[in-house]
Amino acid sequence: MGVPKDKLEKAKQAIWKRSTEPQAETFIKGMDFSKPFDIDSFIKASGSTGFQATHLAKSVAIIKHMRADRKDGLRLFLGYTSNMVSSGVREAILHLVKHNMVDVLVTTAGGIEEDFIKCMKPFVLGDFRAKGAALREQGINRTGNIFVPNDRYCAFEDFLTPILNDVLAEQKKTGHLITPSELIWLMGERIDNPESIYYWAAKHKIPVFCHAITDGSIGDIMYFFRVNHPELRLEIAQDASKLNDLAINAPSTGIIVLGAGLVKHMICNANMFREGAKYAVYVNTAVEYDGSDSGAEPEEAVSWGKIAADADHVKVFGDATILFPLIVAAAFQGQ
Repeated sequence: MGVPKDKLEKAKQAIWKRSTEPQAETFIKGMDFSKPFDIDSFIKASGSTGFQATHLAKSVAIIKHMRADRKDGLRLFLGYTSNMVSSGVREAILHLVKHNMVDVLVTTAGGIEEDFIKCMKPFVLGDFRAKGAALREQGINRTGNIFVPNDRYCAFEDFLTPILNDVLAEQKKTGHLITPSELIWLMGERIDNPESIYYWAAKHKIPVFCHAITDGSIGDIMYFFRVNHPELRLEIAQDASKLNDLAINAPSTGIIVLGAGLVKHMICNANMFREGAKYAVYVNTAVEYDGSDSGAEPEEAVSWGKIAADADHVKVFGDATILFPLIVAAAFQGQ
């Protein structure tokens, strides 16, 4: 069955519709692997690769601007979920804190306790498909493909309980209710181990906020501690004020968030008090379609005033265990 000539001509016009040349400075081209590899050329090539590789390159450029602006007082907020510390991303975060490259840390309970636990005993590479019942029988907890035996938490309890005794004694003596950020610094001082993120945070007086500090082993230990000492208190509201003050009083602010959830909203909400951050970089795999803050793109934060209307921002959609070490290598070289 043939097609009439006039319809065939229309079909050609539909397929080969006349185009105009896009106005663009960048043409799509990937990495030339025939040349010696270095991180700068890799990031430059990522910028012209397209898709999330281009977002990766943009995140590096934005963070370099943040670092430059720190000389003029920009306050850099780094937020990360606990799985970042469960994994080897902990060492990337440790590098930034050790060398005083960030100004404020925000994380969850696991992001605190697992750093200290790793100072005592390491986590072990496991398998995503390991059988839960068999692991439970062996007293092994699984975080993705990382195994954490229960004795790690026993060691952490032995570390934290004497600190809680001292905190309670101080509370009874002076009436001072310790804040989570003060407790984290105290733990960082007591661990006396340069492999700890919070050892360096305490040494450099980098504030660490963890509004959900009881959502993990710390909360479990406090639960049992309070059976005999129900008078123990933590002052959360003061930390909320302190975090907001740090955003409000800064000449300008920048945001880097690995993961999402509570830490993302804590940082963004604090920056709402100053009509938004000047820069923002998100790295996560959350999607926006359920209306959650976790998946919200930077533009949604702009609508709330959490990120400034004229801010330079990007979301890199992907696994931070792959992306963030590359970002640190490319954006945090030198002082």
